[in-house]
Amino acid sequence: MTENEILAVMRLQNVPNIGDVTAKKLISHCGSPEAVFTDKAHQLQKIDGIGTFTIRGLHDAEHREAAEAEYKYITDNAISHCYFTDADYPDYLKHCIDSPVLLFKRGNIDLEKRKIISVVGTRKITSYGTALCEELIETLAPLEPIIVSGFAYGVDICAQRAAINYGLQTIGCLAHGLNQIYPKVHAKYTDDVEKNGGFLTEFWSTSNPDRENFLKRNRIIAGMAEATVVVESAEKGGSLVTADIANSYNRDVFAFPGRAKDKYSTGCNNLIKQQKAHMLTSAADLLYILGWNAEAPEIKGVQKQLFVALEVTEQAIYDYLQKNGKQQLDVIALKCQLPVFKVSSTLLNMEMKGVIRPLPGKLFEAI
Repeated sequence: MTENEILAVMRLQNVPNIGDVTAKKLISHCGSPEAVFTDKAHQLQKIDGIGTFTIRGLHDAEHREAAEAEYKYITDNAISHCYFTDADYPDYLKHCIDSPVLLFKRGNIDLEKRKIISVVGTRKITSYGTALCEELIETLAPLEPIIVSGFAYGVDICAQRAAINYGLQTIGCLAHGLNQIYPKVHAKYTDDVEKNGGFLTEFWSTSNPDRENFLKRNRIIAGMAEATVVVESAEKGGSLVTADIANSYNRDVFAFPGRAKDKYSTGCNNLIKQQKAHMLTSAADLLYILGWNAEAPEIKGVQKQLFVALEVTEQAIYDYLQKNGKQQLDVIALKCQLPVFKVSSTLLNMEMKGVIRPLPGKLFEAI
């Protein structure tokens, strides 16, 4: 698209009362984004849902100025974009009526001929959920799917880190502009994500990570994937919203079952009980239902990396955890004769290498 066309699309994005569905109606009726701003008012009023107030707003100078400022920002910061009819726009998302008219992206995203799975769930992931999430992605790795999630705490970051560990593309769908990262603590993962996929958002740099933006973002997570997997969820939560959206798009939804009384299995159990999700007990269930078996008849899972390079201190901690099982940070420091601050930073590095996992109660265990 030309600069003028992109600016016209961004002007539409900024006009109140014009969402993605209405923007697409306007563009289709007028023939191009630019023509929306040159067509006569009486012609625009023929479009269902377009009234005088909306037409008047099209020509407010503030929307043109805002679009020009944001276009300068994305250009200056090497942020690329894709229009909803472009070849590099997510194919599955094109079939969603309310998909974003324009997406901004950063990284090395390659969607061509790739299987795409969205993995979502609670921000308070348990050791059970972590194990399920990692095992699922490990087993699917030979098929080289793209793992999509929201880059949030819990299941999201677990899935995206697992994808990176197994050399898969992963895409973080953000609820704000590409000028920031939320939560800030996940900034340490951005380089790895961009090397192994990247970030997508419909939001400008002027947008904050407000609650309504997360809910809006969820339709992208659900819409761009062939299927959505809910790993763990309480009775209510954003992942259940994503599952509902995926169902509305006629996409397959999967959920891992859990024990009846477990708080973070309630949402998954309800999805299964209400027939809103297929019960997922292993990757084999997903392969069968999606019809991927023929492409991976011998799939048995990928062996974990056996020879991770560990520093002397990391090796000592790993050996201790292997021998003694789950241990608290203070106990590890005491038994390994190391200061707590040293153990804390070392455990973080080991977690990023995928050789240990944190558990509730400040416990850690070797993988």
